[in-house]
Amino acid sequence: MASPVPLEAEFFCAVCNTPFVNEFPLDEEGVCAACRSGLRGFDHAMCFGNYEGNLRGLVHLFKYSGMKPLAEPLGRLMERVLPVEESFDAVVAVPLHWRRRWERGFNQAELLGAYVAKRRAIPLIRALQRRRATAVQAGLASAGRRRNVAGAFAMRRGVKIEGRKILLVDDVMTTGATARACAAALKRGGAGSVSLLTLARVDRRWRE
Repeated sequence: MASPVPLEAEFFCAVCNTPFVNEFPLDEEGVCAACRSGLRGFDHAMCFGNYEGNLRGLVHLFKYSGMKPLAEPLGRLMERVLPVEESFDAVVAVPLHWRRRWERGFNQAELLGAYVAKRRAIPLIRALQRRRATAVQAGLASAGRRRNVAGAFAMRRGVKIEGRKILLVDDVMTTGATARACAAALKRGGAGSVSLLTLARVDRRWRE
């Protein structure tokens, strides 16, 4: 299998890193309409590649076939897009509902987050909990995805993150609804900033 390739586009949003086919959705500072309206919730986003081809295949092997050793090479790809000069106080993985975690046997985002946290010598903290099981996001439109995860995440009791720079980690970003809900919970808990790091993102340029 060929090595996955990084995300490529001529135009990106300066905040959420969404690729665009032209510059018209971006303002003079390179920010897209969703970020200008505050729809994203997180302060910045970084991603390694498109959720297609070899990368999609590797994610499926890792996530659905229980190939946990893939966490290291996939985590290495994620770390490549983290600026060397950027520092964070803690890594927080997007949590699974306990039932889904039990069925899968692990939380793929937490394994990826653990690798990045170790490499950057910062703590991985379980700051969030998934308070209710949600329907599978696949097949839902953007508004439906936001409704599906609204209120699904909350801070764990006793976790202190006031003023801290949080790196939120997930495996795949589609519309950003899950990340937005998690970022909102973290900021309600006092986080100073929330940056999102994902392995892959669904290329939705044809819809923009």
